[in-house]
Amino acid sequence: MLALALSVLVADRAVAADEGTGLPVPRFVSLKADKVNVRIGPNRDQDVAWIFSRAGLPVEITAEFETWRRIRDSEGAEGWVYHSLLSGRRTALVAPWLKAGTVSLRERPTLDAAVVAKLERGVLGALKSCDGQWCRFDGPGFEGFVEQGQLWGVYPGEKIE
Repeated sequence: MLALALSVLVADRAVAADEGTGLPVPRFVSLKADKVNVRIGPNRDQDVAWIFSRAGLPVEITAEFETWRRIRDSEGAEGWVYHSLLSGRRTALVAPWLKAGTVSLRERPTLDAAVVAKLERGVLGALKSCDGQWCRFDGPGFEGFVEQGQLWGVYPGEKIE
């Protein structure tokens, strides 16, 4: 019985590998277009659950099926998008969970570095690099370093070069 269960598990993984990219799941990507339909299932016949209207937003891929990706946004909503509407370019949002206050953007990746800006929750920027604790975070009119735990779009301890 155990051998049968293991062979089914191995077969399921082989099918899943054939249907996706082979890249790690979950992983963060960003939206490529200003209008992205998010569907309730992985094909064009499925209803549109909602529409994203901002290119560059980070989303997390939680599953793959053929040319479709199930994504999760910073609020936890999930749905399916066509793969060509996603980009490998890494972006992040500043602490979308904050109710009040700001996050410090620093000149260097240390707590004693000068604060060059105070970023409000939900500010969108590009991740240039992350060392597992700090990320180089740039956007229109700002560039500097943010503590990695203050960003949505990068995993705790993840390194990006």
